Amino acid sequence: MTSPAPVVLVFLDPAFPAGRLADASQPQLLATDQGATRGDGIFESMLAVGGDVRKLQAHLDRLGGSAETLDLVIPAQEQWRAAIATGVAQHRTQHPARSSAEDEVVVKLVATRGPEGADSPTCWVQVSPVGALGRRQREAGIDVILLDRGYDSDVAERAPWLLLGAKTLSYAVNMAALRHAHKQGADDVIFLSTDGRVLEGPTSTVLLAHVETADDGAGARTIRRLITPQLDTGILPGTSQGALFTAAKAAGWELGYGPLEPQDLLDADAVWLISSIRLLAPVNHIDGKEIGTPALQKQLTAELNALYAGVQ
Repeated sequence: MTSPAPVVLVFLDPAFPAGRLADASQPQLLATDQGATRGDGIFESMLAVGGDVRKLQAHLDRLGGSAETLDLVIPAQEQWRAAIATGVAQHRTQHPARSSAEDEVVVKLVATRGPEGADSPTCWVQVSPVGALGRRQREAGIDVILLDRGYDSDVAERAPWLLLGAKTLSYAVNMAALRHAHKQGADDVIFLSTDGRVLEGPTSTVLLAHVETADDGAGARTIRRLITPQLDTGILPGTSQGALFTAAKAAGWELGYGPLEPQDLLDADAVWLISSIRLLAPVNHIDGKEIGTPALQKQLTAELNALYAGVQ
């Protein structure tokens, strides 16, 4: 007898105010659902630690923004919150963590346009364990390659129907980029625009840091500067990047927003890819070139991780 899959599904259903639990080991989605046939839908992925979902409001707001961009009517935030609470509580009951260090789960929100001909979306919450690979990459870092995304940095304004900046289910290109990176012996990708701007990773936001010493007459002081690409290039607004920027600013870091070019990455003291599940993954090499110095990268990563740990 096989053990049940460590996944909990909760569908948003008007007849079930707290969400309708479903058996993750059985088929649940109609073959005609446009999320499956066309990738016509949106999603968010969040990290829950010790039963508490991190940056929940920011993710719900971004889900709503993506829905608006796709002209997709989805349930109110209160319904999502109720289904999330049901899913997380059920997962903790069915699959208790073996230790506090492993008490993390992925909470994924999905909304599709529903079956063809239907007038309501299909919406559910999925709760599952965090993969071991993401944890390893937080600690050991990653090697990335630069890839052309095929658009220039102004395309989002010219062609809003491309849905750049919305978190849609159409991730085939993103996954193809990651498979290409793996074939090259790399772990991940940083996309570039055709006019040479740094954009984002397939599932993450790019961050870089510079550390310098300045003397304003009152003595030497260390300036830490955290920089991310400009949002008007059509990249997805990162909830983790936004939360970390808020915490870093309060801790005295200077903040900056592109435009960034590949040389800016190579000249940085440290580079990271940040996402809600993997968190801060230090970039060790870009196209085979070492980034920064290991000691400084380790120090800055520890400092930012400490700041991010206080984010709710």
